[in-house]
Amino acid sequence: MIIWLNGTHGAGKTTTSALVQRLLPDARVFDAEKVGEVLMDIKPGLPVTDNFQHWEPWRTLVVETARRVLEYTGGTLVMPMTVLVENYWREISDGLTAHGIPIHHFVLHADQATLRDRIQNDKDLGPSTFRFAYLEPYAEAAHTWLHNEAEVIDTTHITADQAAQRIADSVLSRRGRTTSGILVPAEGPALRQPSFEN
Repeated sequence: MIIWLNGTHGAGKTTTSALVQRLLPDARVFDAEKVGEVLMDIKPGLPVTDNFQHWEPWRTLVVETARRVLEYTGGTLVMPMTVLVENYWREISDGLTAHGIPIHHFVLHADQATLRDRIQNDKDLGPSTFRFAYLEPYAEAAHTWLHNEAEVIDTTHITADQAAQRIADSVLSRRGRTTSGILVPAEGPALRQPSFEN
């Protein structure tokens, strides 16, 4: 099984994926960006692009790597990766489905002001022109197709722990249980202040 955490930069994918992994005993985190880094390291380089996702081998290798890892280890892969081009998502999700791999697709969402604040004040990466550049493409994808293709978790006013708990419980509820072993209503108690940083 794959739990794919989508959403633009600043939504909290990296932080949340590590927390989801801790809630699911059979889970591992697989960052598909590392596949892109391998391709970027080829010398001489592949055709010039502003995003390695435009390279067809990246999409194929993400599917093949996930498939091979799951064949080897079993369990669950938590994959935090922004995919905003609908055709690319279809290629990846269709490829995984063709191998019989269930995909639970989540989008970590936050409003534009919150995303800009998180990117501007990121303690590890600092302000990033690259990350800012994807705010509008995310908004367009969210409006046209992305939010229809996934379970949307709005992280604007919740903590990373709460987002991870919602994701884990959503996945496990399809198996008839939650991380606490008891099914709970979708609406939980009052939420605390956010603590996302990336």
